[in-house]
Amino acid sequence: MNQSRTPVTLPVPDAEGIYTFPDDLVRAHEEWTDHLAERRRAHDDHVIELTAPYNGRPYLIELRQPAGRPVLVIEPHHDDFALSASGTFLAHPRPLTVATVFTRSTSVHPAMEDTFTTEAAVSHLREREGAAALAPLAAERALLRHKDAEPPYRPYSQDRLERIIHELREVVDAHPDAELLAPAAVTRHPDHLLVHHAAVRLGCRWFWEDLAFWSTYALAGCDQYLFRARTGPTLTTELVDITDVILDKTTVLRMHGSQMHPARKMYRPIRHAWTTATATGLWGGTGTYAERFYRTESP
Repeated sequence: MNQSRTPVTLPVPDAEGIYTFPDDLVRAHEEWTDHLAERRRAHDDHVIELTAPYNGRPYLIELRQPAGRPVLVIEPHHDDFALSASGTFLAHPRPLTVATVFTRSTSVHPAMEDTFTTEAAVSHLREREGAAALAPLAAERALLRHKDAEPPYRPYSQDRLERIIHELREVVDAHPDAELLAPAAVTRHPDHLLVHHAAVRLGCRWFWEDLAFWSTYALAGCDQYLFRARTGPTLTTELVDITDVILDKTTVLRMHGSQMHPARKMYRPIRHAWTTATATGLWGGTGTYAERFYRTESP
């Protein structure tokens, strides 16, 4: 497979693009789509079409060919892996199984609340979005069918944690060779905290930086302080360069239109990926895009 590097000039969020980055990203994504369309017309079978479930719009992306040790991803909601870690697996495809814990929901963007008015309608839409987003990664899925938390948020119960651990253990046992990956719970959303603690109990030592809340991306000073207070010096940070796949990650995010609307607003996790690399001086601080992960040492 020709997993090509993008020929498109990537936009820079700050400097000249400090106010124009959302539109700059849209234009870059359109250029990348045109490039993939040319490859498809040339009969490149690795370029496939995805249809965004919310608006039915088609997108093009390169189908990945996974290799290496399998990974079992444990995510709270259908969009969490896509938001936080999909770039890494677009760049370095591995055999994936994604277990989604909270698949029943009434959460959609406010612009869609009059259209998707029931739990069944929202849950069906979000399940289709999850499937579309994972398609280019050739991922298998396991759905646990729990109801997500609703505001005002409250701590999860110990009984619920134990029940979900029991269900997830069956999934883990069915994938004995897989490396586990789960959210670090930088955000204090109760579903993220529960899934993180469940994954730790199941032996997970590899975690992604959560990008769940639009308003703060779980990066506000208070969340960072509490995250560090919970974890102390136990976590090692690692950054993964996703520059060459950043426009494909944009395509993956566009499958989750019920949460990220309109498409122009999907610049936010992309901008964070730029800041993640640049603010740390990674690769010379040249505007590279990166995702952040955390690891705990083996016992």
